Amino acid sequence: MTGRPGGERPHVTVVFAGQSESWAKWIEHQIRAAGRATTLVRWNPLLRPPATDALTGLLEAPGRILLLIDDWYERLGADRFEAWAAALREVLPAHRDRIAAVSITAQPLPEAVIALAPVELRGLRPEAARSRVLECAGIAAPTTLVALDRGPRFPDDLPEVWNAQRRNRRFTGRTRLLEQIHDTFAAAGPDGCSLALHGPGGIGKTQLALEYVHRFAGDYDIVWWVTAGSRVTAREQFAALAPQLGIEASGQLEPVIGAVRRELAGTARPWLLVLDGADAPEKVLDLIPEGRGHVLVTTLRAEWAAHTEAAVLVPPFRRSESVAFVGRRAARLTESEADGLAEAVEDMPLLLDQMAAWLDVTPTADVPGYIKDIRRGKPDRFGIVESRDYPESFQVAWAKTLNTLRDGAAPAWQLLNLLACFSPDVVPVRLLQTARHGDLPRPLAELVSEPSSWNTALRRLSEITSMRVEYEPGRMDIQRVSTLRMHRLFHRYVIGIQSPRDRERYSEAARKVLVTADPRDPASPANWARYAELIPHLKPSGALESEDDDVRDLVLNCIDYLRMRGEYRAGSWLSHQAVEHWRPVSGPTHRSVLVALHQQANMLRRLGHYSEAEAVGRDTLERLTAAGDARPIEVIRARDGLGGTLMALGRYDEARDLFEAAAERAAAELGGEDIPRTLTIRSNLAVALGLQGRYTDALALHRRILEARVELLGGKNPLTLYSALRTAWTLRLLGNCTEAMDIQGHNSRLHSQVLDRNHGQTLHAEHNLALCARRTGDLQFALAMMRKVREKLLSRRGSQDPDALMVSCDYAMLLRQLGRPDEARELAETTAALYEAQLGDSHPYAIGARANVGLLLRDAGELRAALAVTLRTRGRMARAVGPDHPWTLGCALNAAAVLALSGDTEAAAELGRDAAERAARTLGDSHGLTRDLRAGLALDRAGPSKTSETSERGRLYWDFEPQPI
Repeated sequence: MTGRPGGERPHVTVVFAGQSESWAKWIEHQIRAAGRATTLVRWNPLLRPPATDALTGLLEAPGRILLLIDDWYERLGADRFEAWAAALREVLPAHRDRIAAVSITAQPLPEAVIALAPVELRGLRPEAARSRVLECAGIAAPTTLVALDRGPRFPDDLPEVWNAQRRNRRFTGRTRLLEQIHDTFAAAGPDGCSLALHGPGGIGKTQLALEYVHRFAGDYDIVWWVTAGSRVTAREQFAALAPQLGIEASGQLEPVIGAVRRELAGTARPWLLVLDGADAPEKVLDLIPEGRGHVLVTTLRAEWAAHTEAAVLVPPFRRSESVAFVGRRAARLTESEADGLAEAVEDMPLLLDQMAAWLDVTPTADVPGYIKDIRRGKPDRFGIVESRDYPESFQVAWAKTLNTLRDGAAPAWQLLNLLACFSPDVVPVRLLQTARHGDLPRPLAELVSEPSSWNTALRRLSEITSMRVEYEPGRMDIQRVSTLRMHRLFHRYVIGIQSPRDRERYSEAARKVLVTADPRDPASPANWARYAELIPHLKPSGALESEDDDVRDLVLNCIDYLRMRGEYRAGSWLSHQAVEHWRPVSGPTHRSVLVALHQQANMLRRLGHYSEAEAVGRDTLERLTAAGDARPIEVIRARDGLGGTLMALGRYDEARDLFEAAAERAAAELGGEDIPRTLTIRSNLAVALGLQGRYTDALALHRRILEARVELLGGKNPLTLYSALRTAWTLRLLGNCTEAMDIQGHNSRLHSQVLDRNHGQTLHAEHNLALCARRTGDLQFALAMMRKVREKLLSRRGSQDPDALMVSCDYAMLLRQLGRPDEARELAETTAALYEAQLGDSHPYAIGARANVGLLLRDAGELRAALAVTLRTRGRMARAVGPDHPWTLGCALNAAAVLALSGDTEAAAELGRDAAERAARTLGDSHGLTRDLRAGLALDRAGPSKTSETSERGRLYWDFEPQPI
């Protein structure tokens, strides 16, 4: 069939079952690229009566019929398969010249299918597969072939970025649901789409999503699967996509997540994100990107429908699907028995899977009797206390399964009891294998130590309970089990039937396993993946309620990991849970309680809940002070933590007092002023001094700390680099900009070498370098550097991040200096509004950012508005930080300038004289702010004739720079 009379192109009809769509599309593209017309026909024998006319109907299509053979025949059941085989034997002889077949299954082909002489495509290179497809379609190979990379991806090749689980080869049915999902996504076009699969537990949502991922993998270049039941796990797994997209993934999670979301929103590569087992929408909504990609959510919660473009309620199996599934799972059952089993468990996929598995591994079981027990039995007949949480049929079915384990596979039964004390989403099999011998009950310890017995128990457990098993390469290329996935419904049931004694015994073992797995160094990025793995198991193992010191240290290390990763919301919840469980039994001044309270206040402060953080910190300090016998380190930590909160609240005097008391106590109790802990507290004190406007004192202390850290830690330690950064920053504030530039240039280079270029401290160093360049007159370098820093912060953390706000505030003033007033004003107003919303309009940063807006109003000639803003900010700043603070004096300089430009030189002179005197006392005669105030005062005293918008008076100004805390 290489030609037809009249020049008509021969036609090829490709017939396929739904699960082979990616292969069908690839074959269609190859035929079209060879210059032939083609039609795709989705044809599923599971959904049609096995009759001859169903096959002859296919032959009404023009041209050659190319059948795509996958393993659909395994899903038919013996009787149905034989009926289709008979129909095929009747039709094939008369139409053999029109029918050809290709095979993509790895399973042995039955005789009826072999009669089609299918050509094997799996395992071939794309070029060889294309040649075979064209030959089967009756098409001579074209002289010029279209490049294979220009069409759909070869189906045997996974997407470039892929992390989905292996395909469930027992998946059956759900064709209409899969087509509905695919059609919904396809209809969205370039706008992208999110779709929620919701329904009760055990209905098969995860397996449906997994089948969609594999069936339509050819539609995507990026497929990323996220286990979304735990917010911590979901965010860590989503961030793990970053390296795959060429994004540097280090430091805090939030900027990495933001960068991944923006990359997906902007890429032209088709992508699919799966959020499996999502709980409340608000926990993971911030992971969903915009853009042309697809998001598939599986969830118990119907409210997801309000947060996605589409929602599909997943029903139980249709009876025909149930029967086909049971036939594949337990081949010994007749169609009638499979139907009876499906009726007994109400076509629930999870129960069908588990019950068919039990029947398959229990060949002596009487099938009709088993079905009768499930349909009419009572749980208490099988040693199970009846529960209202599950239908009786479910309880009976599970009771029989568990009794089989208990009576016939004791190691697997004990293992199940232990696994129930971990999170069901990903049971950490590898952690059990690396546990100490004494961590586990003796039978399980012996089981784990013997690989063959261990694998047998895991396999037996998987066979009987139908838990999903994931493998990984082991030593000598032997595959070993890496994880088990237990359905949450079954997990809750197993926990519910455990006796209190067994529950305590196995949960204690689970906690010991977790403690052994603790790397005990949450500050190291190398350990972050391990802590993300451990956190979901804290609650089910009972770690949060434990009084054991080692277990509590594990919990505290997990909290500290969350702090290091910037996961403050999760850290706040976990530290709160620890405090709530530990304080009633151990008292408010127990070491672990105090550390948890310290972390809780820290998390609240990072979340911007400053008042709550202050309440926690102050209550802790008062309790320690009242106790009288508190350990010195606890009092020191409490003062230091509360001081940090008060600095964020803008209460710098109180913060300084706390830091001074903490530093003095630390020097006396911990071994002197120059030990690491004391140096950290003294560094906080130096920052507080700088925020008070005491720049000379702050510089002297920063320099002493820098010298001590160089001696103690070396010149390239991150803490040493931080002290050098602070020294350069304070030098610039004192007006020593050339010296600051020299120090900061070297410091920035070291930051890039020692820390990564996106580390928060590195960005602070580069920001200060830009500020130094601005003050020394190199405006173009300052612009390039500050723009780069700001773009990194915005792309990784968003516009409301404290560091992003700080840099935006300074960037607006740099734009003003460069003669770009419209951009400067828009950015300055936005930044001031964000500061006011976050911190309140009486916070020094909000006041200072608003003062910058007043400066731009003055430049625009809007003197009435400028005067109102500058006078108001000067008064508020004086109340916030005192009349002698450099920020107050800077606001006074701006207010006096606007007064003079408005013609009120007398008021300007009065305000300027007072500010100049205060500046001389606070900053010294040589400081730039003192000189500008005196210059303005001289002009104001000269009278109105010397002051105009174009005069020297108009060029005197001060702009506010927020300081990093």
